[in-house]
Amino acid sequence: MAAADERGCCVVRHSIEQLKSELYQIFTPERIATLLKTDSDMARKEVEEVVRRLAKRTAASFATRAERDRLVALTVSEVLGLGVIDSLLADSSVTEIMVNGANTIFFEREGKVILSPDSYASEEQLRMAIDRIVSPLGRRIDEQNPMVNGRLPAGHRINAVIPPVSLSGSLLTIRKFSESAFSLDQLAASGSVDARLATLLSWATAARQNIAVSGGTGSGKTTLLNALSLEIPSDERIVTIEDSAELKFSAHPHVLRLEARPANLEGTGEIAVRDLVINSLRMRPDRIVVGEVRGAEALEMLQAMNTGHDGSLTTLHANTPREVITRLITMVGYGADQSQTQIEAQIAAALDLIVHVQRCSDGKRRVVEVVELRTDDNSFSLHSLYRFQQVGTDADGAVVGSAQFHAIPAFVDTLVTRNLASQAELAQWKAALQQTEQAEHHVAEHVHA
Repeated sequence: MAAADERGCCVVRHSIEQLKSELYQIFTPERIATLLKTDSDMARKEVEEVVRRLAKRTAASFATRAERDRLVALTVSEVLGLGVIDSLLADSSVTEIMVNGANTIFFEREGKVILSPDSYASEEQLRMAIDRIVSPLGRRIDEQNPMVNGRLPAGHRINAVIPPVSLSGSLLTIRKFSESAFSLDQLAASGSVDARLATLLSWATAARQNIAVSGGTGSGKTTLLNALSLEIPSDERIVTIEDSAELKFSAHPHVLRLEARPANLEGTGEIAVRDLVINSLRMRPDRIVVGEVRGAEALEMLQAMNTGHDGSLTTLHANTPREVITRLITMVGYGADQSQTQIEAQIAAALDLIVHVQRCSDGKRRVVEVVELRTDDNSFSLHSLYRFQQVGTDADGAVVGSAQFHAIPAFVDTLVTRNLASQAELAQWKAALQQTEQAEHHVAEHVHA
């Protein structure tokens, strides 16, 4: 069977190369490049028509029209697009594409990493695809500049690494983002956020709590940050600051979006996230949303939270809420010569909640813990408010867990007086906490049994 598959791949590869050779006799690469610059849609239409006509003869050995259509699509993709990953980019269910050299491509769908049956024909073909990605971004990738980060026009984040830095051939990673943001209600409906917790987080945002979303790579930090951002009232002025623009604010009327800029080919012109955070304070923001804090900008972020910009939001890479504090202390230390006690005092005064997200064994991203920072004479302690504890899996491999509230944050007592919730809504929410405790306990017992 494996030998037959290999022969089939060889036949497809040979047919594609033959089609490209015949195409270039009709449309030279230079003419195709000119057409793409003038009208990319027309270029694709003309090239596809010629390839389809050629395929009727070249692909005579293929038994079905579907196979011939696939051959045409692959050829056009190699000539005009990014090759075999074009179909993955077009697939809305695919959230990440990982090209590990020309011969191996993985993609993520519904939290699961899957090996693609397709691959690039050669390292040269993969390098051509990478060049097509980075060139329109005004970037260059070569032996002197072997790593590139960027953002595609659709908003997807890309990272490319080539030899000699990479020992596995050229590497390409594309993190895809949906065109619209998920709301807290939608995340609750999908099981990513407990419904009672979704209500609490909505109130926390409205009550101008400073919130840090933490988690590992691919855990859903940006998705949750987007959902929290949707809860910001429409009459507030928001400044967003990102290393690579990913946040979605299409529905909010008053958003100023800033994006960091890497150095140019001459090594100048860099604008760091820290520079943008400092500048944002001069833009009269009601709230500042930093897509990810990863360096010395943490100092300015904390200072902003402490100087009238309550309700600000950010994300951090961390494995636990407590690790958030450790990382913040380290990052603030990059930007200021302060003692750990002084830095801890700033953190205590700035942050209200840490919301920790995690990708579970079934691939689903979930909010697994929420902690509140409580202060006393500039010292602070972390108090667990909520925790999702996995207790097993069902017959389909889906995670079964117990979601429990351990405490109610202090700001909840102010919701009624601030007209952010009615007395009835608050009472109903507290009743829901009590009503589900027994059900969660029953689920845990059932799984253990």
